[in-house]
Amino acid sequence: MTLTNVTSLLTHEFMAHSGELYNIRSLVRRAADESGCSEGCSELVVIAVNEAIMNIIQHGYQSNPKGNITIKIKQADNTLIIQLRDFAETVDPAKIKPRDLGNIRPGGLGTHFIREAMDDIKFLSPPDGVGNLLQMIKHIT
Repeated sequence: MTLTNVTSLLTHEFMAHSGELYNIRSLVRRAADESGCSEGCSELVVIAVNEAIMNIIQHGYQSNPKGNITIKIKQADNTLIIQLRDFAETVDPAKIKPRDLGNIRPGGLGTHFIREAMDDIKFLSPPDGVGNLLQMIKHIT
């Protein structure tokens, strides 16, 4: 897929602490709205980003608030490209799976929500080979 007319909507670095999530959700919603996303589309983007960041905080950094996360959101044509970069231990994407939906209990559904909300998700190689770089794609509706 060749993307043209790429516009940067958001670049923000923050500490890996759940107290940052309110601000991040507001920034992501503003970027999604600015891109032309409908209210429903914006909500899906916010949910997916929130869940992905929570996974980074809880699993990548084991709730150590000293870790850094960088979010970048770009628009290319009618597509949002969201990248989350962390500097935690590199993960094996094959091992990241949602729990069985038949197992009724709290928690463990973040990756399920992300996959349902976004059109494409993949881990890219970070530029310097350190940490993780998650890319999520959402077609603007």
